[in-house]
Amino acid sequence: MPAPAPAVDAAAGYGGNTASAPKQGIPTVVVSGDRNLILTAKIDMRSKDPWATSDRAQAIATGLGGDVLNLSQTGTADTRSATLTIRVPSSRFGDALQQLKSLEGEVQTSGVSAQDVTDQFIDLQARLTAKQAEEQRYIAILNRANTIDEILKVDASLGNVRTQIEQLTAQINSIKQRTDFSTISMSISTLSALPGDTTTKVWDPAKTVGRALAALGAMMQVFADALIWLIVFGWLPLLAFAAVLVAARARRPAAPTAPTA
Repeated sequence: MPAPAPAVDAAAGYGGNTASAPKQGIPTVVVSGDRNLILTAKIDMRSKDPWATSDRAQAIATGLGGDVLNLSQTGTADTRSATLTIRVPSSRFGDALQQLKSLEGEVQTSGVSAQDVTDQFIDLQARLTAKQAEEQRYIAILNRANTIDEILKVDASLGNVRTQIEQLTAQINSIKQRTDFSTISMSISTLSALPGDTTTKVWDPAKTVGRALAALGAMMQVFADALIWLIVFGWLPLLAFAAVLVAARARRPAAPTAPTA
């Protein structure tokens, strides 16, 4: 009999069907404890800081006894994004999804699926049991072999059976590993600020000083520009005023000469 798959809490279905994302949060699946299931989840979300969110997702995986299969963090400032794949014990799959729901951000799309491999697992175990019994028969025959020819023939058949046993064992272990650990893939992009967002911002003196220095620099630039214009074109009004004075004097009548006694 196959090892029973862990039960996963929540509401959807199972058996290879993908649960569609609800309006909010991440869907999970309800599975039967006597089935062997490969559980996977795909989550696309937005966050103010995708890198920090991906780091917290890693911490969730390791805290539940899982690990991180791959991680990519790209972009700068407001264009950051992250993608990662984590693996958690199937017995903690529901816990992992619940904790991922609590991450800062907004889930855009999500899906959970369960692939039922119970029949395949049972078939492989039955074939393995049969091959192991065949191996024992060949060993018994080998112990009774009297000639070198008999020994060589039995040994060749025994080697072939043992090769098949190794192959079946590897397939069983592969399925068991995928049913014991569930995979969750995440894609996290930057959450843009919504129009009219009145979220209180933390006062940052350094940013205030920077803005003040920038404003001072802009004012100094304006004053410098005005001074340059004054130096270059300021003599023109003076020249015009001097011309007016000269013209006024030229037009003024000469004072009458006093009569002599």
